[in-house]
Amino acid sequence: MDKDWHPADIIAGLRKRGTTLAAVSRASGLASSTLANALIRHWPKGERLIAGALGKQPEDIWPSRYQDMSPHYGEGETQ
Repeated sequence: MDKDWHPADIIAGLRKRGTTLAAVSRASGLASSTLANALIRHWPKGERLIAGALGKQPEDIWPSRYQDMSPHYGEGETQ
């Protein structure tokens, strides 16, 4: 199994794409610090937003959070 990306690598990846975690958060209608929660705990919506900004799938960034889960885990989430 692959390792989860380190939070610093996620931040660096966003910077390389010309954005920040706070900017992605605000662009999604969230408070600037809200997406930081997805760096430390499982939050499917936040993970999808971050992964989308990086051009990845959440399970590519956080494989440990998605092992043994269906491919559509978290899709029905409303928050």
